[in-house]
Amino acid sequence: MQVTEIRANLSVPDIGKARDFYTDYLGLSVEAFNMGWVANFRSPDGRAVVQLVTRDATAPVDSVISAAVGDDIEAAYEDAQRRGYEIVYPLTTEPWGIRRFFVRAPDGNVINVNSHRDE
Repeated sequence: MQVTEIRANLSVPDIGKARDFYTDYLGLSVEAFNMGWVANFRSPDGRAVVQLVTRDATAPVDSVISAAVGDDIEAAYEDAQRRGYEIVYPLTTEPWGIRRFFVRAPDGNVINVNSHRDE
């Protein structure tokens, strides 16, 4: 598996209220997407990224990071199972087009491993 991007998922009670701090104060002025429950903000050069999450829309738990793996999503899922890692949300194609699963790292953190349609 080759991770192509990692994004921190910060838990916030209200994305609208948190938005000004991350966009105006920290300068993450590019809103890559905003689905109401999750929003992604980036610096103009793309080097700094934060993802704000109120509560995951479909998974039973929230993740601390999102790891994009491109076309390797099925292989990543099988490898996590083979290694005996706890799958806390099975491989799923979500209504908004992302394909993902959640795995618990040995340290207890939950990771959202995903593949976007456009990757």
